[in-house]
Amino acid sequence: MADRQTLDSGVRVVWGVWALVGALMLAGIAGAAGFATVAQILLPAGVTFLVVAGLGVVYTLARYRAWWYAVQADSLHLSRGVLTRVHTVVPFVRVQHVDVSRGPLERALGLSSVVVYTAGSRGADVTIPGLTPDRADRLQQRLKRLAIDAEGEDAV
Repeated sequence: MADRQTLDSGVRVVWGVWALVGALMLAGIAGAAGFATVAQILLPAGVTFLVVAGLGVVYTLARYRAWWYAVQADSLHLSRGVLTRVHTVVPFVRVQHVDVSRGPLERALGLSSVVVYTAGSRGADVTIPGLTPDRADRLQQRLKRLAIDAEGEDAV
């Protein structure tokens, strides 16, 4: 597929931070369980953190490599997934509106996400994370123009 676009590499930091937060939470649970059963906190917590953090880092790198999107003449294509690959096609005629969002961690790293809302009930929106703010704004405007062209002025 022509025009495949990848995410900014900074998104790996966002995903990695969330993986480490999850590892810390699981380590806390393992530490509490270890203390309650064998009066040890550090061993179960440390082992849990190292294993989960390591898996999180590997998963984050694989997730980044698998993620791409492409804007075609009549639709937006997204491909993602590590264990289960998902390829989503969003016809522009189904686009309701397009948002750019920036959470606190994304703002700190100079990143944005584009959220495309579509007509329909199941999975009615798709998100493209890990874009620079300028790139996200340009993509938002491009998708808006393509949706209007596909449906008319009431599309977005």
